[in-house]
Amino acid sequence: MARTLSLAVIQAAYGDDQGANIAKTAEFVREAAGRGANVVLPSELFQGPYFCVAQEERWFAKAHPWREHPCVTALAPLAAELGVVLPISIFEREGPHYFNSLVMVDADGAPLGVYRKSHIPDGPGYQEKYYFRPGDTGFRVWDTRFGRLGVGICWDQWFPEAARAMALMGAEALLYPTAIGSEPHDPSLDTAAPWRRAMQGHAVSNVIPVAGANRTGFEPWPGYPGGGQRFYGSSFLSDHRGDLVAELGRDEEGLAMARFDLDFLAAHRAAWGFFRDRRPDLYGPLVRGRPT
Repeated sequence: MARTLSLAVIQAAYGDDQGANIAKTAEFVREAAGRGANVVLPSELFQGPYFCVAQEERWFAKAHPWREHPCVTALAPLAAELGVVLPISIFEREGPHYFNSLVMVDADGAPLGVYRKSHIPDGPGYQEKYYFRPGDTGFRVWDTRFGRLGVGICWDQWFPEAARAMALMGAEALLYPTAIGSEPHDPSLDTAAPWRRAMQGHAVSNVIPVAGANRTGFEPWPGYPGGGQRFYGSSFLSDHRGDLVAELGRDEEGLAMARFDLDFLAAHRAAWGFFRDRRPDLYGPLVRGRPT
């Protein structure tokens, strides 16, 4: 029997009430499972609003150790109840350190471990370096009940090196929870299309399905009349050719779903020869840094 990965992404808007945000996500997980999904991907930091728009120390109180995070303790039992895999994005605290992290929960509700975001952005509307240390886990892939999954978080998704590293570690699908939208310094800048295309390129170059789950909606900034962030949704699933096989619009809340034959993909990946014909002996400039 062929191994089938049935993957769903959640696109939703979130507010200040953490309990309500978790409950909303749980309802989407139930709906996805009811429609046959066995892996369900929520968006980045769905516990609340995307708080990295400014530097405010009050948000540090929202971080928790990953095993004790309210999103994990609420949703891990749901994963076991429904028999689905849940990659859960959280604001993590480890001692005095803070990370933008993801906990992979298997279909029996057991946490398989944590990944900490490797690439941390710092710019208008995305001031993550104030809150998060660069991840110290390295890239991670996990053997779940429904396949070997690799996960990057938002800014990670723009880096082909991250996708290739996870593919070399045996990932059979790449998942990217995201919070991205308007650019406050340049209202004319719309990155929705290149955001998708970057990940579609990872799909082609690694012969692997890719899923991006973004939030949607407008989130006002307290203390800045008229200011805020509009997230552009556009969540999607791409097949191994880079073709979009399921997608959502900019403003809608809901699920996008697709099924993938992992055995077919393994054979197709081998046939393409990308991993056979790699030349690591020539790739020194990728790791040497700035040329002298």
